[in-house]
Amino acid sequence: MISILLVVLVLTLLINVPIAVCLGFGSLAALHFGSSVNLSLVAQRMFTACDSTTLLAVPLFIFAGKILSEGGISKRLVDFAQAAVGWIPGSLGMVSVLACMFFAALSGSGPATVAAIGGIMLPAMIDEGYPVGFATALICSAGCIGVIIPPSIPFVNYATIAGVSIGDQFMAGMIPGIMMGLSLMILCYITGKLKGFGQNTTPFNLKFFLNSFKDSFLALLMPVIILGGIYGGIFTPTEAAAVACVYGLFVGYFIYRGFKLKELIEFSFDSAKTTGMIFFIIATASIFSWILATEQVPVMISNAVLGLTQNKVLILLIINVLLLINGCFMEMTASTFIYTPILLPIVLSLGMDPIHFGVVMVMNMAIGFITPPLGIHLFVGVGLDKRVKFNELVRAVMPQFVALVVVLMLITYIPEISMGLVNLFKK
Repeated sequence: MISILLVVLVLTLLINVPIAVCLGFGSLAALHFGSSVNLSLVAQRMFTACDSTTLLAVPLFIFAGKILSEGGISKRLVDFAQAAVGWIPGSLGMVSVLACMFFAALSGSGPATVAAIGGIMLPAMIDEGYPVGFATALICSAGCIGVIIPPSIPFVNYATIAGVSIGDQFMAGMIPGIMMGLSLMILCYITGKLKGFGQNTTPFNLKFFLNSFKDSFLALLMPVIILGGIYGGIFTPTEAAAVACVYGLFVGYFIYRGFKLKELIEFSFDSAKTTGMIFFIIATASIFSWILATEQVPVMISNAVLGLTQNKVLILLIINVLLLINGCFMEMTASTFIYTPILLPIVLSLGMDPIHFGVVMVMNMAIGFITPPLGIHLFVGVGLDKRVKFNELVRAVMPQFVALVVVLMLITYIPEISMGLVNLFKK
C-alpha cells in the first residue's frame, strides 16, 4: 500500500498536479488497490480533519491579515522603520527588513509581506543605487519572517497536529523571527559597505520618530493584544483570531480609512479562496498521514534513523537537510501535515521539546519560500519589477539563504533561544 501511495504521489507531482490532489489521488489509489478498506472512510477522514474549533483560527487570521494589509498600514510601518534605523549606513535595506518584520506580525503571511512592502520599498532602493537583484532578493528573504513572528498560520497547523499550545508556539517564534531579521540587516550593512551602495543616511529625528510611532501604534498593538490575551487567559487562540478581525476592521476602516466597506466583499472572497486551498490540503493530507500511521511508517523511519546513529547533533542535521530539500518542492501546509507525524516521534525520542521542534520545522519551510524551483517569494519578487530575471534573483538570494540557514542552525542546537520566552511566561 505504501509503495502504491508513494508512486502515485511522485508521478502526479512530476506532472504538476496541485499538491492537494496529489495527496488525495495517492491515498485513494493506495486504499483501493492495496487494502480492503471501504473508500467512504476517505470522506469521513477529510471531514474530521477540518472539523476542528482550533482550525477556525486559520480563516480568521487570513481575513485579519488581508484587512490589515489593505488597510493603509504598509506606508505607516515603512515610515516608522525609516525613523528607527534610517540613520544607519545601508539603512534603506534595513528599513525594508524591519518593515517586513512589523508587517509579518500583522499579516502572518510571507507572500503578502513581500508584495506589500516590496511594492513600496523596491523602487526606493533601486533609486538609491541598490542593485535590482540584491534589493529584490532582500525583500523576498525578509518575507520569510512572515510565518515565524506571530500570528502564524503554519504554527497553528503544527500545534494542532502535535497537540501543543498555540500560544506557546506563537511565543516560541518571537526571538527566532527577530534573529532572522537581524541577520538580514547585518548582511545588508556588510554588503553595502563592501560594494558601496546604500550609504545615504537620514539623521535621527526624534520628532519624526515619535510621529511615525504614533501613526503606526494601533497597527503594532495587534500582536500584543493577541499574545497578551492568549497568555492572560482572556481568550483562546481561536477567539484571538476573531478579535484580530474585529480590531483590524475597526482600525483599518474607522482610524486609518484604508478601505471602503464594499471592498470587504473582495477581501472576504480572497480570504475564502486561500482558506479553501489550505483546508483542501489539510483534508487530503490527513488521509495521507493516516495511511502512514496505520502502516507504522513513522515508527519504522524513527527506528531506521536511530539505528544509524544515536548522535542528536547528527540526527537534527539530517532532519534539517531533509526539510530544506523538501522546501524546494512542496508547499508548506502539506509539508507540515506530512512530516510532523513522521519526524515528531524521532525528536521526542531525543528529548527535544515539541514546541522547539515546531519552530525548527517552520523555519526550514519558511526558507523554502526562497529556494527554487517552488520558491513562491521568488515568483512574487519577479512580479514586482520587470527588470528582475528569475535566474538572476536565484543567484542574488544565495547570501540571504546562507544567513537564514546560520540562524536556523543556532535555533536548532540552542533550544533556549526559542524556549526562553515560553519558559519565562510559564514561571
